[in-house]
Amino acid sequence: MNSNTWLVVGLGNPGPGYSRNRHNIGQMVLDDLASRVGGNFKSHKSRAQILEGRLGIGGPRVILAKPQTYMNLSGGPVSALAKFFDIPADHVVAVHDEIDIPFNTIKLKSGGGEGGHNGLRDMSRALGTKDYYRVRVGVGRPLGRMDTADYVLKDFPSVEAKELPFLIGDAADAVELLLTEGLTAAQQKFHSAA
Repeated sequence: MNSNTWLVVGLGNPGPGYSRNRHNIGQMVLDDLASRVGGNFKSHKSRAQILEGRLGIGGPRVILAKPQTYMNLSGGPVSALAKFFDIPADHVVAVHDEIDIPFNTIKLKSGGGEGGHNGLRDMSRALGTKDYYRVRVGVGRPLGRMDTADYVLKDFPSVEAKELPFLIGDAADAVELLLTEGLTAAQQKFHSAA
């Protein structure tokens, strides 16, 4: 593999019961990216659904991946795919829900802590490093005393559901900009929009 190949991972839980949960926003973004690449996800021996292709004409080669394990076991499939396709950690992008930023907000970063996110924690453990990119899609914090785990495992309410296609499209744009123009360009565009 050349260094222009990226592994883009949409974190979430498997199965239709979870598909519209806040915790699955990463996989929703991957579905949008898949429509841009063209093609369908296929099962891979790594316990993930993957799609190989290019983002745009002459764009970077991407492996889009949706782990088919539960969120807190995301690291195994991600690590297996990185090894299988010979992709270094600095060419891995995790797209995930983020409670520490408001709904309809996107932030990007490289490395750093996991902020209590079990999917990221397992990825860091399995990859042996925290030095991979994160596209953080804001889902906001629960109001009142609702448990955070219960909150992220609920579907978006109708008010947010109306905005969801725009948020998903923006997050997919953020991934594309990160891969084509770099972290700084993507941060300048999406962080200033917040």
